[in-house]
Amino acid sequence: MIGRILLKKGRDGPVRGGNPWVFSQAIARLEPTTLAPGEWAEVCDAAGDVLGIGYYNPATTIAVRMIEFGRRLEPEAIVEYRIRRALELRRRFIRSDTDCYRLLNGEGDGLAGVVIDRYGEVMVVQLLTAGAELMRDRIAAVLDDVIAPRTILERSQGAVRRQEGLADRVAVLAGEPASEAIVSENGIRIAVDFEHGQKTGYFLDQRENRLIAKELARDSRVLDAYCYAGGFTLAALAGGARRAVAVDTSTRALAAVRRNLELNGHRADACELVHGDAPRYLAGGGAQFDLVVIDPPPFARSLKDVARAGHLYVELNALAMRAVAPGGHLMTFSCSVHFGGEDFVRAVRIAQAKAQRNFRLLRRLGPGPDHPVMLGHAEGEYLTGLLLADLG
Repeated sequence: MIGRILLKKGRDGPVRGGNPWVFSQAIARLEPTTLAPGEWAEVCDAAGDVLGIGYYNPATTIAVRMIEFGRRLEPEAIVEYRIRRALELRRRFIRSDTDCYRLLNGEGDGLAGVVIDRYGEVMVVQLLTAGAELMRDRIAAVLDDVIAPRTILERSQGAVRRQEGLADRVAVLAGEPASEAIVSENGIRIAVDFEHGQKTGYFLDQRENRLIAKELARDSRVLDAYCYAGGFTLAALAGGARRAVAVDTSTRALAAVRRNLELNGHRADACELVHGDAPRYLAGGGAQFDLVVIDPPPFARSLKDVARAGHLYVELNALAMRAVAPGGHLMTFSCSVHFGGEDFVRAVRIAQAKAQRNFRLLRRLGPGPDHPVMLGHAEGEYLTGLLLADLG
């Protein structure tokens, strides 16, 4: 028998609207009062009517994360149901030349705190919250039953776990150890490093944006700033780019680009690798490119960083715009959850004035459909991008 969490009168609106986060100030009482971190409970309005099921953590501002709205599913069926539905959704739109994608995207797929990325026959699981931590064995068992991968790895790391009172954890949950996988993204071969790679090994959320870069790159000069493993560079070369420059401060990232160029049969001189700071390269190079891609790490990791992030996004995008050749294109991104949407658009507009250039907005960009967000959960939107074309 699971417990109950009763909300204060008038504080049930966000849950009814599909937001999976319940903040501590919205809670009236717990039954029993001894709910442990991660424990599941029925979430009820002030009158006691059931709104759904969530798990509780008294140590965090987000005190409850919903994993079921209403009461359609029995608690023991939720994990398997969510994973099966997530896989069914991906099978509808993942291309046949792609075997790496996000299989389950936390709140967006109804399992708050759980991320599962697929890299061919390797599944990488992130359990970011106390509630997700308690699902570990069930998640591994369902993945083994439904997909039967060669390996299930766990890479549960980062600030969210520390906020939840959890230490980082890296382990093999099932199958044989794996330090690397060679996968295919839009027909391009990628070496994914599970020991040192960012996130679960690769930035899967940019897959469809890299496809756009491929379409734009024919006979173009391309700059891939903050290149990481070279995803945009590889896409541009596959699209017929005439010249590519990849910039990153990490020697490990540039080594990954070199490896991926070799995997795809590109000549050693197909791409110039620059070990350095992207803004400094843009400010000092003087070169212009037909396609510039700017995909920096998050500048606003918390609300206190927002003002500084706005300044950095303006300065970076002004430099990037000056590096775009007449008639060229700019793909620019923010992955700062606290600085997205209209804030980012506003910063880029200010940058345009600062650069004394005129660009047309062709498309707003974001992650692919394997990174869904609940419609009622605007806080889940983190990757914001713009595809711009110089007026010429």
